[in-house]
Amino acid sequence: MAWEDTAKEMMVTQASNQTDNPAGSRSSADQPWSVSKLNTSVKGWIERLGWLWVEGQLTQVNTKPTWSFSYLTLRDTQAEASVELIADTRLLTSMPSPPRDGDHVVVHGKPNFFTKRGSFSMRVSEIRHVGAGELLARIEELRRKLAAEGLFAPERKRPIPYLPNKIGLITGKGSAAERDVLSVARGRWPGVRFEVINTAVQGPRTVPEVIAALERLDRDPEVDVIIIARGGGSVEDLLPFSEEALQRAVASAGTPVVSAIGHEPDNPVLDNVADVRAATPTDAAKRVVPDVAEQLAWVAEMRNRSAAALRGWVQRESHGLQNMRSRPALANPLAAITQRSEEISRETQRMRREISLTVQQQSALVASLRAQVATLGPSATLARGYAVVQVLPRDGREPEVVTSIEQSPPGSQLRVRVGDGSISAASMGVSRAD
Repeated sequence: MAWEDTAKEMMVTQASNQTDNPAGSRSSADQPWSVSKLNTSVKGWIERLGWLWVEGQLTQVNTKPTWSFSYLTLRDTQAEASVELIADTRLLTSMPSPPRDGDHVVVHGKPNFFTKRGSFSMRVSEIRHVGAGELLARIEELRRKLAAEGLFAPERKRPIPYLPNKIGLITGKGSAAERDVLSVARGRWPGVRFEVINTAVQGPRTVPEVIAALERLDRDPEVDVIIIARGGGSVEDLLPFSEEALQRAVASAGTPVVSAIGHEPDNPVLDNVADVRAATPTDAAKRVVPDVAEQLAWVAEMRNRSAAALRGWVQRESHGLQNMRSRPALANPLAAITQRSEEISRETQRMRREISLTVQQQSALVASLRAQVATLGPSATLARGYAVVQVLPRDGREPEVVTSIEQSPPGSQLRVRVGDGSISAASMGVSRAD
């Protein structure tokens, strides 16, 4: 490495300068250096290297969000050599794709030698992925950007129709993905219809061709769902399906889009933007097209369950009807009327007897009271020979019963009531009782 050559040169220069140094600065058996002096000298040589760019593979990535510093090991992929890296934890968390074991990177840092421990490390200020790692970092950065815009939000996902009228398929011409989708879909539902558009699925022509095919299918009113399919490949091969322009075209489409790119471990950005993510092209066909055998079996099961439910309902209702018919009120509906009619007749007869008895008792009481009144009344007294004398006033007033001689002076007109009538008389004279 470059810093090793520089260090050798510095050591040679130091050795040549020692011949001119005073005897006290030379190292010899009689005047050896201390360990501290050795480490200090080495530290000075190393720090003269300054800031360097170093390439290698990361191993032993040791970091935690709560740590101020993280520790990594950078090893040479061509030789048995490695160096410890020290980096600010915020540097790692701010990277588009956090570093992981096995990542190929280029780091910018300054070599440092710790005199107390006699250990060598490199303080890192920047880490960049190279090769596939750099591509993955770009993809992750775009993924975070689109997620922040809400393009991955679940509420944006459109449901796939239960049985599409026509399926749009965008894939490579004569590709295994095309064969898999068509064969699996037609095997599940022989009458399924496809509108297939073959495009490039790798290279610079992929994105514009896929976008053009997507827009064409989206304008077709018969197409109910669109599948974008491609077989597996390297990160570079699948890179077009993580391009921003394609993601925005898919997000703008009015037709549901199914992403079937690569195999299960592959995860292009299209998987996040699409309405449905299928693990493989075969999985996409299974998700979009229902299995006719399963549907027929389901229909048969539903019929059996419906028939069983209907029979059960009829049995329950029949049993309930029998229970109702066996009730006395329904077995003989007139029984209650007959019973109430008989009760009314009995009560009517009882009331008549009670009324007749009451009338007889009251009639006897009235006769008794009438006899008592007749016995004690004036008519009975008159019948025994007594009479009632009334004076007839000359002024037309009502007659008055005479109870005193003062009321009938001589000449007064009198009326004498006897048992069988009255007698008109005149007062001839009065005399006081002795």
